[in-house]
Amino acid sequence: MKSFRKELVYNTPTRRALLNITPEVERCIRESGVKEGLVLVNSMHITSSVFINDDESGLHHDFEVWLEKLAPEKPHSQYRHNGFEDNADAHLKRTIMGREVVVAITGGAPDFGRWEQIFYGEFDGKRDKRVLVKIVGE
Repeated sequence: MKSFRKELVYNTPTRRALLNITPEVERCIRESGVKEGLVLVNSMHITSSVFINDDESGLHHDFEVWLEKLAPEKPHSQYRHNGFEDNADAHLKRTIMGREVVVAITGGAPDFGRWEQIFYGEFDGKRDKRVLVKIVGE
């Protein structure tokens, strides 16, 4: 069995952003040489997320609006954590959107449903953050 590990680094110019990272994950799969196996993609930070969904701008807008209703950034005083930092909402948004995805690899490519893509969700950006890609298989 083969094992492959790579870290991807993202630094968004805005506090919040959604990035389609599917092409980078596909490059990692090709680089690994794994034809049949699994790929784990996970955020290595507690204020960002990795998830699977559709790459449609209206949906991306809806995520932003929905998440802001569930865990509004301001006022900062509503969160006890913000006595230490001003990113409590980012921690909550990450919890809602999830830490990682696992995708089957078939024929050397992600075995997705029709509209599935892998996204990196940034909720406290403007600095380097890492995403782990771990691939195992044959």
